[in-house]
Amino acid sequence: MSAPPRPSTASRTSGARTTRPAGNRPTARRGRLVEEPPTPEPGSSALAHVVSGVLAAAQALVLSLAVVVLPAVVAYLVGNATLTSAPETADDGVQVRSAIDVATGLWLLGHGVPLTADAVTVTLAPLGIAALALFATYASAKRFAATSVRAWAAGAVTYAVGTTGVALLAGSAPGWSLALAPPAGLVMGGLGTGLGILARPDAPTPAEIGERAEALVRRFTGFDLLPATLRLGLRGGALAVAFLTGGAALLVAAWALAGRATSSDIVTALEPGWTGGVVFAVAQLALLPNLLLWALAWIAGPGFAVGEGTSFTPFGTVSGPLPAVPLLGALPGEDWANPVSAWVPVLVVACGVAAGVFVWRRLEPSLVRWADVGWVLGGIVLVPGLFVLLGQWAAAGAVGPGRLSQIGADPLVSAGLVAAEVGGGAAAVLLGAKLDVVARRGEIGDDLVAWLKRPASVSGERDGSVDRDLDEQPGEARDLASELGFDGSPDPEGDGVPEGKAADDDADPRDAADPAPSGDWARTQAYAVSEPDPDPGAGSATGPADDDETPGARPGT
Repeated sequence: MSAPPRPSTASRTSGARTTRPAGNRPTARRGRLVEEPPTPEPGSSALAHVVSGVLAAAQALVLSLAVVVLPAVVAYLVGNATLTSAPETADDGVQVRSAIDVATGLWLLGHGVPLTADAVTVTLAPLGIAALALFATYASAKRFAATSVRAWAAGAVTYAVGTTGVALLAGSAPGWSLALAPPAGLVMGGLGTGLGILARPDAPTPAEIGERAEALVRRFTGFDLLPATLRLGLRGGALAVAFLTGGAALLVAAWALAGRATSSDIVTALEPGWTGGVVFAVAQLALLPNLLLWALAWIAGPGFAVGEGTSFTPFGTVSGPLPAVPLLGALPGEDWANPVSAWVPVLVVACGVAAGVFVWRRLEPSLVRWADVGWVLGGIVLVPGLFVLLGQWAAAGAVGPGRLSQIGADPLVSAGLVAAEVGGGAAAVLLGAKLDVVARRGEIGDDLVAWLKRPASVSGERDGSVDRDLDEQPGEARDLASELGFDGSPDPEGDGVPEGKAADDDADPRDAADPAPSGDWARTQAYAVSEPDPDPGAGSATGPADDDETPGARPGT
């Protein structure tokens, strides 16, 4: 029995698919092309989102904690091995536990939980550790968390519970300090997890989130949450913050370069070794954001303090004994306060000018109202003010009793000055541009002309406190606006001939037939409602024509 014939390849056309027995078709291919993937059950999907948020937050907590604890443990072990070669004793475990507790306390301090050791409370938060924890949470959520509100809530709660557990185990935050661990972890975990979820490809954009929020608020309140001009102002304020941060970073780099000799002397005197050098490097990186914010306060004018009785401002420096931290060797000395540095706050005003230019270039000048200018200016002032207020509040604190209880800048004073300086620069740009548009459109000229077009006496006399009637004045009433040339009327000194136009020897026949009432203002009003004669010459030759046959002729001519 012969085999069935194979399909001929010659009969196949380009782009056509050959038929295949139904039993030989792969089920996976048929399912992918014809059938849709099965929809997961709502319960399993919600559980998966919660689990993803929990795992992302737990991973971030462990990673950020390990970065702080492991160097401390390694430094202790290496230092202990270098100092003595005796075998391990029972006290080694206690000392290792003590090193872990101190490192954990520093990690909690970066989250805003005070550190208490030997009856000394430290509240100066190293913002570098906070930035590390925030980045770890962001990266973990972006990688592993699902794009849903459930995942975000689960991650925030998990991070808060983990922070509280670390505080309980470390024992470095007794009493009221322990109560700060849950809200601190909730804020840090919620912020980092939220940013990571929003950075995922399938997450809604900030613009879409804003539109949904506005629609929700409009549904319940009936008005917009944020006007478009206010949102634009917030963008301009964010640009001003970026410029301020960049300027502060350059200033810190200059301070570090100028004070490298002092920092080197501190490191040499301490003799930390390579392990201690690593610990010092981590500690200085943890305090670097604090120094950056202090430099921003220095640029704005109020400056900062490192110890009670000290002051570092562009107008003067009052220093004192400082802790043996190499990073503090980069603080500005007395030579940084000079007549040139007194003009440093102008840089903050320049940032406001840049923000104002950025905003105005994105507005339609012909449609901008004064209320829009106010909204935009409010947004520009709000962002730098809040940024400096929260930043200086977080970067200030105490590292011990006595004179070390005052470190950092005054949040209210710094925020107020930065907002005023940025707002002043932005207001100069926005108000100047708006007034220029108003002047070009003639709005000021129109108001001035309306004020000047009131009848005024030339040679008449005032009867008491009230002018005589226009018809009773011996002189002729004049139009001040036309005399000043605001409305384009004939030049009063040019015999009624507009500038740039040749004089006509023949007088207007309408003036001879029916002279206009006294006063240029009255004559302007009378001529405004009349139309020119179609043929003045014919009218003068044949006599007055009938009103119905001569359009535009005035009655009585």
